[in-house]
Amino acid sequence: MTQANLAFGTILLQNSTPIAELTTISGPTMSVDTVDVTSHDSVYNAGGYKEFLPGLLDGGEVTIEGNLLPGDPGQYALLTSLQSRLVDDYTIEFPAAMATSWSFSALVTAFSTDEAYSAKASFKATLKVSGKPVLNYGYSS
Repeated sequence: MTQANLAFGTILLQNSTPIAELTTISGPTMSVDTVDVTSHDSVYNAGGYKEFLPGLLDGGEVTIEGNLLPGDPGQYALLTSLQSRLVDDYTIEFPAAMATSWSFSALVTAFSTDEAYSAKASFKATLKVSGKPVLNYGYSS
């Protein structure tokens, strides 16, 4: 039997303030830079293939989408952070049954709204992680 969990009920908090009515939370999408160390000797040592070393780690980005609620303190805080160029603390709390969360610092690099005439008013935002994101197991909410 599977041990999969539903993501329904996951929340994102900025400095302990929840961001209301999110429909999608993606990330953080972490990566590692690569440093090309290929030399003329690589044709012999690596069979003619390029050679790489791992470089710096990148905490990546978190992208979110949700229903636009102009009076929501969390959504307003995202826009304020972008305009003020602030690095804030964030937490992604998975549903309680998972007892797992992400914690990270990030700056808001994009915020947009969508007002299609035949759809709900919505917003999107992108958070650029600054430093190391930490996956926490076993927290209790």
